[in-house]
Amino acid sequence: MNKTQKKCHVKKEDKVKVLAGKDKDKIGKVLKVLYKKNRVLVENVNMVKRHTKPSAQQKQGGIIEGEAPIHWSNVMLVCNKCMNSTRTKMLALEDGKKVRVCKKCNEIIDT
Repeated sequence: MNKTQKKCHVKKEDKVKVLAGKDKDKIGKVLKVLYKKNRVLVENVNMVKRHTKPSAQQKQGGIIEGEAPIHWSNVMLVCNKCMNSTRTKMLALEDGKKVRVCKKCNEIIDT
């Protein structure tokens, strides 16, 4: 993480639940974390339609549907064991490695 990046409680490939907005209570996987804009891209959440012209990369124009980023404060990590959206804490293991732990069931959240 360089100087311009901010800390985020979710990482790529995490399973998250949306807390606010039109897609509230949907669960999806984080596809990308946009650190400079404080946003995350979640699979099948905040779907938008874009009208595109034909170009060199895309031979045929038309309407393309895809995900738009949402603010990372509007998502919460989902624990795999208790299957609830949960808060997490950091825990240092014996070998010095830091891991995220579910506060409800004390299960290690691996990514």
